[in-house]
Amino acid sequence: MTRRALTPIVSRADDRRRRGGQARVAAGAPGWPAARNPGWAMTQLAYGRQTIDDDDVAAVAAALRQPLITGGPLVARFEAALAAWLGAAHVSVCASGTAALHLAYAGLGVGDGDEVITSPITFSATAAAAYYVGARVRLADVEPDTGNLDPASVEALITPRTRAITAVHLGGQPAELAALAAIARRHRLLLIEDACHALGASYRGVRIGAGESDAVVFSFHPVKHITTGEGGAVVVRDPDLRRRLERLRQHGIERDPTRLAATDGPWSYEVTELGWNYRLSDLACALGLSQLGKLDAFLAARRRLATRYRAELARAFPGGGVHAPAERADRESAYHLFAVAIDFARFRTTRTRVVLALAAAGIATQVHYIPLLHHPLHARRCPDELARPRPGADHYYAHTLSLPLYPTLTDDDVRRVVDELARVLGELP
Repeated sequence: MTRRALTPIVSRADDRRRRGGQARVAAGAPGWPAARNPGWAMTQLAYGRQTIDDDDVAAVAAALRQPLITGGPLVARFEAALAAWLGAAHVSVCASGTAALHLAYAGLGVGDGDEVITSPITFSATAAAAYYVGARVRLADVEPDTGNLDPASVEALITPRTRAITAVHLGGQPAELAALAAIARRHRLLLIEDACHALGASYRGVRIGAGESDAVVFSFHPVKHITTGEGGAVVVRDPDLRRRLERLRQHGIERDPTRLAATDGPWSYEVTELGWNYRLSDLACALGLSQLGKLDAFLAARRRLATRYRAELARAFPGGGVHAPAERADRESAYHLFAVAIDFARFRTTRTRVVLALAAAGIATQVHYIPLLHHPLHARRCPDELARPRPGADHYYAHTLSLPLYPTLTDDDVRRVVDELARVLGELP
């Protein structure tokens, strides 16, 4: 693949700003320093962004000229291509990662009165999709360094009503799947992977999506590894489950004449169960197919940038206090995020001050995630979960900050981010 494929259309305005073609961002918030390098304040660095090139635009334009722009052949092509890339048995694409979670729970039969054990450090949808099917959510603790599920804390929550464990691969780093799978087998539970951050990650040499879990869910939101605008996918091993997922994503409609109770003619179909309009259009799948062809390059860029970040952090913080994301030897992160752990107390500052100061320097950051029980919805839905201590989650949340990471970020951008962070924390003049 050529270098040009990593030069996104959406970044050309940013390139002009780097060369001085647009007014600089505000110098700073009250009480906060401006960027020390005058040129840096002219470019805003997002924490994440899509990478769209001319071939992506051409693919969508070509799809617009086809007779079917939804429900057409590009949907099956995208599903087959993604399954082949993953080494997975069956892929069903849908409208979003949230829709994929909902379909996975519903398709696997999770329902009223069931309990789903998952992480408190995740986006709302992991739990909300369980609420959609009437399930109750139990929140285990996480490893303090990775933010991923602590298997021992999961097993401690299992009751006769537990139906599923949903492992979240936070930031692209796979959770401890072997231990979680063993727990699921021992207690005859479903194991679902929320891999919305983890397209391209691997665990013990196997790509996420190609393993033995009952369902694996991906997202194609713009800040993810590839995008379809909005979109998601459910990966399963059971062909009957795949058929049900396809029915559920299209209003519960069955069209196969051999499966209908009665037929009046070739137009016949039956609505066999409650489903939803969770289809992904051919336009979105055209973009997905184009992006999928660049996924290896996108992943390589993210991993190279992560390595660069590690080197720059070691240079800027030789005494510690800021730590790169924890890695495990038996797995490979897809690096959706580069979430550092900062000892804010050591630097006599707060995360709010750091975020505002970096924003004043044109560097956007984010926190992944606010623990679920801090949100009113989840506190109301899970009142019995409020009192139980989760020291791992508390530690992770108190220290985490996601720095900019996307394929078109440059080495100079990484150095700029780390130098500004060091200045904000008082480690550089």
